[in-house]
Amino acid sequence: MTTPDVAAGQPQPPGATRGFTPEAARRDVPVLHRTVNGRPLVWLDNGATTQKPRQVIEALTAFYAAANSNIHRGAHTMAREATQMYEAGRAAVAEFLGAPAPESIVFTRGTTEAINLVAQSWGRANLGPGDDVLVPVLEHHANIVPWQRIAKETRARVVPVPLRPDGSVDQDAYADLLSARTRLVVVSHASNVLGTVPPVREMTALAHRYRAKVLVDGAQAVAHFPVDVTDLDADFYTFSGHKIYAPTGIGALYARPEILQTMAPWQSGGNMIESVSFDRTTYAPVPHRFEAGTGHISGVAGLLAALNWLTAFDRAAVADYETSLTAYAQQALAQVPGLELLGPVAERIGVLTFTLPGRAPAEIADRLDGDGIAVRAGHHCAQPALAHYGLDAAARASLALYNTREEVDRLVASLLQLAVTGCAHRPASPAS
Repeated sequence: MTTPDVAAGQPQPPGATRGFTPEAARRDVPVLHRTVNGRPLVWLDNGATTQKPRQVIEALTAFYAAANSNIHRGAHTMAREATQMYEAGRAAVAEFLGAPAPESIVFTRGTTEAINLVAQSWGRANLGPGDDVLVPVLEHHANIVPWQRIAKETRARVVPVPLRPDGSVDQDAYADLLSARTRLVVVSHASNVLGTVPPVREMTALAHRYRAKVLVDGAQAVAHFPVDVTDLDADFYTFSGHKIYAPTGIGALYARPEILQTMAPWQSGGNMIESVSFDRTTYAPVPHRFEAGTGHISGVAGLLAALNWLTAFDRAAVADYETSLTAYAQQALAQVPGLELLGPVAERIGVLTFTLPGRAPAEIADRLDGDGIAVRAGHHCAQPALAHYGLDAAARASLALYNTREEVDRLVASLLQLAVTGCAHRPASPAS
């Protein structure tokens, strides 16, 4: 029996790419061809989650249809096949991030769990009274709250790094806040609410002068531009699969190997042990000691397929296209009377968070949904960043490689109708 193709094709050989166009990407994503409220779907909620190409969907189906097994502990054929796929996924993540070895990659449920793992394992052992954790105001709650909790337990301090009016991290303030007390700096590689792409490499180099460690939240970055953790010199890097065309419930943590070796397990149970007795328990080597219980095996199959799909495109061409689409969207949104786009920073991804006078963000999202356009409304799990602009909520359109100028035009047309007439049309649902 041959091993089932649970990853929708073998990993692409080095340099094997196909020409990128948004139309080519769209052909692979089934949900983009449905209608919502009688209109063709325009999916502009990619910051919350990306849609899945058929290669990922097929990988999940193939795993459960022909290869479903637990991993690492089975002696039978399907267990070996599932284990091989799972570890191939780990190797693919390491290559995707430019990590030195697969052993530096820990599978998690996503960015949130990865950050909590670092907080509870590394933070608990290394933070103490008087220590500082620097956290930019632009951070997602997942990169704020875990540090608040562990700082309370260890009597360390969480120190906010302010933003400039354009949504960039105030680098002068950051340099001033760094000190011998700084044990950790955490920073998003791209903001989920402002789109800001901070100078992470330079911030990391400066932190390392003070012997501080750096954790980078890459959840919003990895789908938009290539990442090399070795070049960034990051100590920790995290991302979520569902932000990069893979399933929900799977993500990864990269940790510098010498740091990972010093970290104690966070969760305990099966799979993370070497031997157990009532006298003494020993733990598995890294990274397995951080993967207690049965992991999201099918999620790894989907993640592997997603990485294969994305990296088969010319990543530079994807990044260039998204940059041009973002610029087009910024110019187009400027046509909407009164619309205010938050954070006009130059270095950004296609995250466009905005307000419209006299319209609550939830109303904006509801009216756009009537035209088949999906955007996000609320605080975006980034309340401090919104508070920087005196807001507690905003609407957000977020772009991906499969979005088009025509979709941006539809967004702007609907917003113009809402701004000018206040009566965007919600068509009746088609009869079933």
